[in-house]
Amino acid sequence: MLDLLRQGWDALASVPHLRLYLTLGWALYMLLLGGWIILQKREPVATVSWLLGLALLPYVGFLVYHVFGPQKIERQRLRRARVRGELPAQALAENEEVAELARMVRTATGLPMTTASDVRLLVDGAAKYDALIADIARAREHIHLEYYIWHPDGSGTALRDALVERARAGVKVRLLVDALGGARCQRFFASLVEAGGELAWFHPTRFGRIWQRPWTNLRNHRKIVVIDGRIGYTGGMNITDDQNDRLNAAAYRDLHLRVEGNLVRALQLVFVEDWAYATGERDFIGDVVRQTPLLPRGEVCAQVITSGPDTHWEAIHRAHVGAIHGARERVWLVTPYFVPGEAAMMSLTSAALAGLDVRLLVPRMSDSRLVTLAARSYFGPLLVAGVKVYEYGPRMLHTKALLVDQSTVLIGSANFDHRSFRLNFEVSVLFDDAQLGAALAQLIEVELASAPRVRQGRHRGLLGARLPEALARLMSPLL
Repeated sequence: MLDLLRQGWDALASVPHLRLYLTLGWALYMLLLGGWIILQKREPVATVSWLLGLALLPYVGFLVYHVFGPQKIERQRLRRARVRGELPAQALAENEEVAELARMVRTATGLPMTTASDVRLLVDGAAKYDALIADIARAREHIHLEYYIWHPDGSGTALRDALVERARAGVKVRLLVDALGGARCQRFFASLVEAGGELAWFHPTRFGRIWQRPWTNLRNHRKIVVIDGRIGYTGGMNITDDQNDRLNAAAYRDLHLRVEGNLVRALQLVFVEDWAYATGERDFIGDVVRQTPLLPRGEVCAQVITSGPDTHWEAIHRAHVGAIHGARERVWLVTPYFVPGEAAMMSLTSAALAGLDVRLLVPRMSDSRLVTLAARSYFGPLLVAGVKVYEYGPRMLHTKALLVDQSTVLIGSANFDHRSFRLNFEVSVLFDDAQLGAALAQLIEVELASAPRVRQGRHRGLLGARLPEALARLMSPLL
């Protein structure tokens, strides 16, 4: 093989001045595209990763960057003007640190702190699907759903059929599915559309338009359901048998939220904005939000947080880092994908160095071997700083939750990694509630009982294959 490549290169080199032209072309390509990447002002490790990829893969690297490289999305900033201004701030967190976070989030996203009258933690898919289908059956006005992954399997079929039944009964059903995560369902929702439901795809592929960069790497990772403007669901679970423990003994271990109260108004707004972006139908946004009932003040202080490539503020990232920096007793983080940036990594190690109880719970083996290896490349500094690291198994852990001290809780769709903080459209909920904090602490303690603790000196090579720490860190911004 090497002989063939050498012969091919020699044949090309025999063409007069071809080698010079190729070298000049490569230099120009590196100068222009490399300069463009540097001007993006991303983290140094991310910039170096892309520059090395372009240099080591001449021309092919450009195609990779064209498809997967970072890019910003311009959307009409409706939330900045009319509609988000109509969401009243209904609560002020008693916790001073949470109140400061809430002010930052409102400035970055336009979404104020509000309240919820009921918050339920739904552990694993069976509990989530049972509650969701029961609530859908009682819907009378509308059902709005937004998901990253939807598979045409048992779980997907049961939920689709529940929506079809409501659509035939005259309930307005709108379903927004990420085009990549729902790629197996192109014809699966025909019965829903025939019944009167509406279907939209988020960021469908556009490879045929060579003048436009494809959206391959910018996905809608949000999971949102709003029923009659009164009941909302969000969290980490998609629609698939892989996350339904009743149908699959090896289903992911996961966590979802069912909420009632005025927090649902914010989830409603996030959905209708995403729907308008995906479909171009913008006239109804304000009407839908205004028609969502304003309910009496609830007992739980809560705030929806959004982030995505349509804004550079990275509100969910900032909320995580800010909450950890404000900790006084403990920081318990559960995430399936752990690829932190410098700020997130420093917040965890600083908390541990200050003597706080810092615990990190990750899956022993995620659904990506490369991501697992990349995550483990960060264990060394964490362990030295005093962070207690645990690996959950044998099931895949898919929970995304942060517990700080007694009452600060963050739960949503965002992983603790570059992709969720910068590339994906994500949604999380910030809570200030001691009762919810106690419930989450109890759940995490149960998970920790099934998760061996990682010790110093034993975090390398646990998969039977070693990846140098420097290489893993270099690749991590691209994951």
